[in-house]
Amino acid sequence: MSGDRLRASGEKPRSAFITGGSSGIGLSLAERLAGRGHDLALFARRQVALEEARDTIASKFPDRRIEIFSVDVSKGEEVASAVSAAVDRLGAPGWAVANAGIARPGLFMEQPLEDHLEQMQTNYIGALHFARAVAPAMSGVGGGRLIFVSSGAAFFGIHGYSAYAPSKFAMRGLAEVLRVELAPHDIAVTLAYPPDTDTPQLAMESKTKPAATKAITAGGGLWPADKVAEKIIAGADKRKFIVAPGLQMGLLARFHSVLAPALRSWQAGIVRKHHTS
Repeated sequence: MSGDRLRASGEKPRSAFITGGSSGIGLSLAERLAGRGHDLALFARRQVALEEARDTIASKFPDRRIEIFSVDVSKGEEVASAVSAAVDRLGAPGWAVANAGIARPGLFMEQPLEDHLEQMQTNYIGALHFARAVAPAMSGVGGGRLIFVSSGAAFFGIHGYSAYAPSKFAMRGLAEVLRVELAPHDIAVTLAYPPDTDTPQLAMESKTKPAATKAITAGGGLWPADKVAEKIIAGADKRKFIVAPGLQMGLLARFHSVLAPALRSWQAGIVRKHHTS
């Protein structure tokens, strides 16, 4: 039974599985979905952070079942095993959110290859492993919603993101295909492009962001994670494929192909200015 029909029937909503669910946007999504009656399976690397997230949500919604799984999403066997255990405990999810990600900006000529590989493994391969694990379970119970949390860096090449942007471009390509392939299984795919969001990840990202990159990415404002989560859930509820909160992300989502030449020229000027200063 699909999520829409499930709510109409008055039955308890199926669980929500969220990678990167221990902090930031993932935690805010978990809290909002728990508030709507969903039990939760949270996946992240750090056990302590997962326990803190579970306790925070449980204090607000004591009737929810919350299962936590310490897992490295870049490792397919770990993801498959954790998702299988979550399905055994909570049933197949009605919502599955591939949110786990890392961003470590830097200059291509200076950044170690390991940074490139780690971001691709976590951001894209991690989402791939998770989608492959949850999609069959969701299909077997009538579908659901599969959400990929991407980035504005998936729209056009941005100075300083040679390691990060390709992983989000790849995620975008995967979501584009799954939108078509999973539709017959009543799995609605949503691809979210959050604006800069006040999260621990953004704070870490800022530590290695080159000066020119800071100038290029400024101007979109800073959103609270809860507001971003609200927009993502509202869009997925409507089975929208693209959710791009805010004016900046909205314009890029609609017109990035048209805007790309001007954006490349604009950022080239910023890079030259910082290179010669």
